[in-house]
Amino acid sequence: MVFVLVALVVLALLASVHRYVWRRFVGDTTAPGSTLRKVGTVAAFALPLLSLGAMTSGRIGAPFWLQQVLAWPGFLWLAALLYLTLALLVGEFVRPVLLRVLARRDAAAAARTSVALPSEAVAKTTSGTRPRTEELVPATGPVTPVTPAPATPLALPSRRLFVSRVVGGAAAAAGLATVGYGVYGVRRGPGVRRVTVPLAKLPREAHGFRIAVVSDIHISPTLGRAHTRRVVDTVNSTSPDLVAFVGDLVDGTVADLGAAAEPLADLRAPHGVYFVTGNHEYYSGAVSWVEQVRKLGMTVLDNTRVEIAGFDLAGVDDVAGGAEGKGPDLAAALDGRDRSRAVVLLAHQPVVVHEAMKYGVDLQLSGHTHGGQLWPGNYLAALANPTLAGLERHGDTQLFVSRGAGAWGPPVRVGAPSDIAVVELASRQA
Repeated sequence: MVFVLVALVVLALLASVHRYVWRRFVGDTTAPGSTLRKVGTVAAFALPLLSLGAMTSGRIGAPFWLQQVLAWPGFLWLAALLYLTLALLVGEFVRPVLLRVLARRDAAAAARTSVALPSEAVAKTTSGTRPRTEELVPATGPVTPVTPAPATPLALPSRRLFVSRVVGGAAAAAGLATVGYGVYGVRRGPGVRRVTVPLAKLPREAHGFRIAVVSDIHISPTLGRAHTRRVVDTVNSTSPDLVAFVGDLVDGTVADLGAAAEPLADLRAPHGVYFVTGNHEYYSGAVSWVEQVRKLGMTVLDNTRVEIAGFDLAGVDDVAGGAEGKGPDLAAALDGRDRSRAVVLLAHQPVVVHEAMKYGVDLQLSGHTHGGQLWPGNYLAALANPTLAGLERHGDTQLFVSRGAGAWGPPVRVGAPSDIAVVELASRQA
């Protein structure tokens, strides 16, 4: 019942936003019955349907080619709707200012429309004698130039139409330019972010150990094999000692996206490539994907740990696995270990840190948040996670959260650039 009510509220909100966007971009700027108004009205119904198709086609098992056809326009419209709406809301403050400026300009122009008669004509008119034409215009001598009358001021309806088109055009340019820049940021691939983390228990010989943290690639109908290749090339360019995948590798099944994930087999690190599940693996068939990443040469840490030179590396299943009888089990991963050794924990969701603190974890590596992905979504993401992005301390446990190497839903990032993080461990004994 609660889910139905929430769904109805969301649908009502989306309908209201689409109505508002249609009114400002179409209703206020086009003539009734015009071709532009008809096209805009059709788009107002078609675009949200494409978005609905993009979000549901994979889950209902639609053919992959259809998922690809729907994904780009459907997901891009969601991002465009956000930034077009924000731009229009800013325009609401500009609109009355422009109307007031134009009204004052037109009032001043109207005051200048009456042209003064020549002084002689005025004098004769005042004395009651009607001026004759030949007296007003000399027969000989230079002709005095006449200043043309100012243009007729805009009528109120025309003034409002002009302002609506100016504000709408500026909002469209700002919103679409923002989305375009966000798409470019995703398509060019992740940047490299480097951070040094001191660990009190890390021995001198492990000082400078580099872990490439990769999260939230989100291989999907919009981000395919070329995207995976960019990520792999970026990781290999950092020459890490170890690669840690902290979940959300995919948005789709092995049957549809297995080929797009194949470049991951080319990852190179002397101490290996490790993987833990994210919530989207559980949405996409976690069992099948775990088998697939093992074929690609990764070691899956499913509530287990391994000993690396100088520290322990542990990994837990994602919180979403609880619905399938799995989920994070820190007791299984950490019980019985040598507490004198530093331990690094891989966990997709940052919220696991609350439990990690109880087990004396020195460093937790996570993803999941995307750094908010689409501003101002970072404010909402920060409310749901103990750390949005970067390195923070929680008690005796340090938590590093990557912004991720891809994007979920719209292949767009605004205010939260994608990254591959190279975490360099530092020994205080060095």
